[in-house]
Amino acid sequence: MHTSTRAALLALLVVTAACGARPQPEQPLPQQQPTQPAFNADSARQAQEAAQRRADSLAAAARDSAARANAAANSAAAAARAEAERMFANQIHFDYDKFDIRPDDQALLDWKARLLLANPAMTVRISGHADERGSDEYNLALGNRRAAAAKRYLVNKGVPEARIATDSYGEEKPLDPASTEEAWAKNRRDEFTLTASPATWSLPTP
Repeated sequence: MHTSTRAALLALLVVTAACGARPQPEQPLPQQQPTQPAFNADSARQAQEAAQRRADSLAAAARDSAARANAAANSAAAAARAEAERMFANQIHFDYDKFDIRPDDQALLDWKARLLLANPAMTVRISGHADERGSDEYNLALGNRRAAAAKRYLVNKGVPEARIATDSYGEEKPLDPASTEEAWAKNRRDEFTLTASPATWSLPTP
């Protein structure tokens, strides 16, 4: 075979091979699906427990605040009652051989009357006293008149008479046993003792 013929056949084979080896069409890439977050039971439980702890902490703080406020209110009420008891026990005093209510004691008796009126369950005993001068009989009678004068004052302010009892010790219970003008002035007095009172007081202003 001539050289030119072989070259022609070779060229024909190359063209034929090239035509037979057609490239395959490209396949589209698969689309990426969006990734869904995996459910984590532990994380959900931890979040729920944390929320519960916060709620418990807030509730505990609210209870503590309420308890402190209640304790403060109870303490204030107890202090106010103690002061009222002290004021109610304050005595009034009399001039020598007198049973008239002195002007400087009227404000205290007015407050006692308001306390008794604000607390209908309260009852009181008024005890009259005298200094050592005079006979025992005279001083007992004078003590009675002094107690009766204070009772009359309270009744005139609206306190029911049945809630007020009176008695007299005359000169038997001196506050100061000295035989001086100062001691005698202390001993000429009325004492006030609550014989019944409610558990909770309604307190008037002083």
